[in-house]
Amino acid sequence: MQQNILVYFRNDLRLHDHEPLYTADLAGAKVIGVYNFNPLHFSSHHLGFRKTGVFRAQFLIECVNDLRNKLQSVGSDLIITHGNPLYTIPDLCKKLRITKVYAHAEHAPEERMEELALEKLLYSEKIDFKLFQGNTLIQVSALPFGIHQTPLLFTDFRKAVEKKAEYRNVFPEVKALRNIEHHFLPETYTLERLGFTAEEIEGKLFLYKGGEKEALKRLHYYIWETELVASYKETRNHLLGMDFSSHFSPWLAAGCLSPSLILSEVRAFELTRIKNDSTYWLIFELLWRDFFRFSMLRYGASYFKTEGIRQQFINWSDNDILFNKWLNGETGYPFIDANMKELKLTGFMSNRGRQNVASFLCKNLGINWLWGAAWFESALVDYDVCSNYGNWAYLAGVGNDARLFRYFNIEKQADTYDKDETFRKHWLEKDGYYDTGIKPVVDFEESIKLAEKKYMESLG
Repeated sequence: MQQNILVYFRNDLRLHDHEPLYTADLAGAKVIGVYNFNPLHFSSHHLGFRKTGVFRAQFLIECVNDLRNKLQSVGSDLIITHGNPLYTIPDLCKKLRITKVYAHAEHAPEERMEELALEKLLYSEKIDFKLFQGNTLIQVSALPFGIHQTPLLFTDFRKAVEKKAEYRNVFPEVKALRNIEHHFLPETYTLERLGFTAEEIEGKLFLYKGGEKEALKRLHYYIWETELVASYKETRNHLLGMDFSSHFSPWLAAGCLSPSLILSEVRAFELTRIKNDSTYWLIFELLWRDFFRFSMLRYGASYFKTEGIRQQFINWSDNDILFNKWLNGETGYPFIDANMKELKLTGFMSNRGRQNVASFLCKNLGINWLWGAAWFESALVDYDVCSNYGNWAYLAGVGNDARLFRYFNIEKQADTYDKDETFRKHWLEKDGYYDTGIKPVVDFEESIKLAEKKYMESLG
């Protein structure tokens, strides 16, 4: 009997290193893909902004269009649906007489609940649902500990996996697929169709183009054309431009770029060009990415509670006036405001900037870290649920951090990483920021003392 396999794409919008596609092709099945735009992902957060902002929405549209073109080039196709996937996917399976559905497994609780619900619905229709692991360097089964023994601290995790774990192999890219005939008209999605207004789009700087084609181009540029990977550790804390860091994160988040392929290319570079601290440090950062995924599997919904995985019940502020000053880059601290304006205009912020603005919101303003995490979810083009909420919890003092009270000295950070004020002037002078006489919304030293007192009280 001929198998008809539907590949359900979510955060794996690529053909390379795609085990579900590879396995379906190996079985001799007819194959078609589906991507579903879930309206809930584009709805408004209770804080007043969209859960998915304009930058990530545009990037996803480009990723999906590129994936459809790639699938068509190898003889298959991508059907695009819109709605609740628990309705759209089973309905599509009936219309196409699907026998199996393949997908990559996710790590966050909401996505995993969807997987369980979808499995039950498909089982009732006698359709197999199979999940594959393909968005981490290491398979869960290859970890040197059970998932519920995942270390609390990254250093312990890293030492264990570097000593004992085996990395995933890269699956060959499919070259030809057998298509499932269908009569669906090709859907074309735009920002306007997803509900974005001209006002939301106007004035935005779209730095990244979505899709596997652009992802592989960036990978080749950063590693082989320019050899910038060899100086990654020295430049990664810079703030301006596209070459100080890999900028792989938007394509990694959408799954246009496999972490295993990055590792494979870095290892090849180390064998043929140079192996140094910088090449290791890029792998080190990919391990951080794995760490937050496995931590999410261990702790689940605790990552989305104000007390976090440490159960630290801190008396957070709900001052929406201060929150909006932070969000709009109007705190009176130029280093913070420059980073926040960059985020609002481009959907991107450097890792150094993210740590500083998160520290400022939680420790200096004392505002609930979940508010900051929610704004990043909306604003970032490279939003990734595990890394985003894992990093915010870490900096808020309720996550995977060994230090009881961590904060960033904003002025010292600015002097270290933007000594000549190039970054601050780039984002602030164009708005006349320095002429408005914006005053700091809080006293830095006093606010830190208060934050530390509140945190220590939470420890009992």
